[in-house]
Amino acid sequence: MPSSPTPRTLGEALDSARPYVLSLFRIVVGLLFFCHGASSLLGWFGGMMGTGKTIEAGTWPGWYAAVIQLVGGALVMLGVGSRSAAFISSGSMAYAYFHEHQPEKLWPIQNGGEPAAMFCWALLLLVFTGPGPLALDRIFGSARAGEAAPEAPREPSRV
Repeated sequence: MPSSPTPRTLGEALDSARPYVLSLFRIVVGLLFFCHGASSLLGWFGGMMGTGKTIEAGTWPGWYAAVIQLVGGALVMLGVGSRSAAFISSGSMAYAYFHEHQPEKLWPIQNGGEPAAMFCWALLLLVFTGPGPLALDRIFGSARAGEAAPEAPREPSRV
């Protein structure tokens, strides 16, 4: 009679799903970030701030932020150069928060900066974790495949 597999702990089951949940997280964050840029640049989803309008080309900093949101969001969502795209996108959201929101009031809940703060930290997380296994870079083995490959666990150094 074949032996049944050893029951796994909840922690082990969650750990085995981690890379795929990371990919899903990246896809969702990238899609939401893309939508912000698409609304401002293309008038999609009700346009800029629900007005049905688009942002005037070349206006600082809004138009440039919207370009970063559109392009960076698409790259992050697809998993193409996602660490670099996430780094630039995270920086743009840090700028948005500290330059546009924080001077008004200290806390994000008070100054309308919650989306900028959340995007900044979510994208920064992706810089360090990488895109997960469901990234186009990894699936198609492009020159950036090393970027998408998960690192092997390292032994702690002993000094």
